[in-house]
Amino acid sequence: MTLLRPRRLAALLAGAAALVAADAASAYTVYVSNEKGNSISVIDSTTLEVKQTVKVGRRPRGITISPDGKAVYVCASDDHAVQVIDPATLKILRKLKSGPDPELFALHPTGNPLYIANEDDNQVTVLDVEANKVIAQVPVGTEPEGMAVSPDGGTLVATSETTNMAHFIDTRTNKIIGNVLVDARPRFAEFSTDGKRLWVSAEVGGTVSVIDPQTRQIIRKIDFKIPGVSKESIQPVGIRLTRDGKRAFVALGPANRVAVVNAETFEVEKYLLVGQRVWQLAFTPDEKLLFTTNGNSNDVSVIDVPELKVVKSIKVGGAPWGVVVSPQ
Repeated sequence: MTLLRPRRLAALLAGAAALVAADAASAYTVYVSNEKGNSISVIDSTTLEVKQTVKVGRRPRGITISPDGKAVYVCASDDHAVQVIDPATLKILRKLKSGPDPELFALHPTGNPLYIANEDDNQVTVLDVEANKVIAQVPVGTEPEGMAVSPDGGTLVATSETTNMAHFIDTRTNKIIGNVLVDARPRFAEFSTDGKRLWVSAEVGGTVSVIDPQTRQIIRKIDFKIPGVSKESIQPVGIRLTRDGKRAFVALGPANRVAVVNAETFEVEKYLLVGQRVWQLAFTPDEKLLFTTNGNSNDVSVIDVPELKVVKSIKVGGAPWGVVVSPQ
């Protein structure tokens, strides 16, 4: 037997510890809201397996997590509440005043307040999550759903599905400061990391509008054409942009595809085949993986982002809708 010198042994142990630490650092938790399952599926991003299922309120849709990762927020739409889950115990801690029929929401970059779309009442509820107090209720267009806050926290955007508008709201005054008409049934909004672009999907219109938030002018409309797929089936919903601003990923609903878009030229680079009726998307913080919720096939597709290919399908609960990944 050859004995290692103490210095050599220490170096090997340090290297092994570093590898373990690296693996641990890249292990994230993925939370998926199952609209018809009234549950949250909790997925380990390393094993790509469901490790637990948590019962929540009725018709959970929108889901997000606090910047510090200590609270998961879920829209229990049919219970007219936002539920707060402790990620450490996966227990529901409390219910927040959400206004009627909360669909989607967005957290201020500081983690408070929470901006909630109330589809039935055509308004946005602004909620102090710490005090559980409604700060304001902002009237918007008919059937609001998509919600996004600018990186600097100064502007909130709400999309109204029937009015076909993106409403720009000043977060200091909680007043509308502008409206942009987009194509039919806008469902989602996403700011670029630098705040210089806003992407809005139009489900029925079949397009994505790229808007300059300062001028509130549409600078580009992106169309999608997939061989063998009817135009009516191409229904853009969820959007995610890479931090470097080079790529956008767009969920195309019944087309069962995610479009990979060059965010600088606005050209579609590729279509990735995923599960049926793809709704929403979420990156891991390192942007190595992208998770998609597929409402009709009751699964989550996992996309290898650098390779631009689907690597796994994970069965979850009934009608998965929203998805969020822990920040660490």
